[in-house]
Amino acid sequence: MRPDWQLPPGVSRGLWDYLHDAELARNYDAHLASTPLLTVDLRFAEDHFPAPARLIDLGCGTGRLLIPFARRGFWALGVDLSPEMLRVAGVKAEAERVVIHRVQANVVELDGLRDGTFDYAACLFSTLGMVMGAAERRRAVGHAYRLLRPGGRFVLHVHNRWFNFWDPQGRRWLIQDVLKSVAGRADAGNRVMPVHQGIAGLSLHLFTRREAVRLLREAGFRVVEVRPVSLREDGRLPRPRWFGWLRAYGYLIAAERPA
Repeated sequence: MRPDWQLPPGVSRGLWDYLHDAELARNYDAHLASTPLLTVDLRFAEDHFPAPARLIDLGCGTGRLLIPFARRGFWALGVDLSPEMLRVAGVKAEAERVVIHRVQANVVELDGLRDGTFDYAACLFSTLGMVMGAAERRRAVGHAYRLLRPGGRFVLHVHNRWFNFWDPQGRRWLIQDVLKSVAGRADAGNRVMPVHQGIAGLSLHLFTRREAVRLLREAGFRVVEVRPVSLREDGRLPRPRWFGWLRAYGYLIAAERPA
């Protein structure tokens, strides 16, 4: 246990507890096995990471992206702050007889990794939304840009703030959040999530499409594709031009570091 003042940049107390729960890490894959996004975002990554090369997964969890890409011949490095998640990823890779590389680190503090080292980078399953603080999220995206070679691709997933309109509690939160945004509050977009696998106090930053795209462009990226994601099994959002900003559960975004 660390006191709050010793927590790493961008890490809330709820997230710290989440990352250091051994039982949660062991049961992580089974708990999320029915979540459609787990296959939808992998297919999206496959579209934008076409040929084996050097891949870094920021917030790799239990290695669900690393292992299939390592199997295809990618040199794959996973970064995660959770020692328990990294341990599970290593066990899975050994069982699959593939080689993955792992680093325990905060995605906000990656200065020890050399510039231009990777051809592809990923930050999936709302990992960026778990980073608290706009400046810290900018640092994380800045590291993704810095670590890619010119022409390298970055794939990002974020949850859509406006999707909260569709349930009563979400609407109440959304009204309050709009007022926070108008007032210029730093915590606008942050929502404390329901108790997750016994962990309380886990906050998640929810993005608008415009905010996510702006964050990438300000880091220097050229946005290649923005795909709205739904809760359907195939993840597709029918008729996205028809209030897609309100109906999308989240967004998968592919961006490129200009050559």
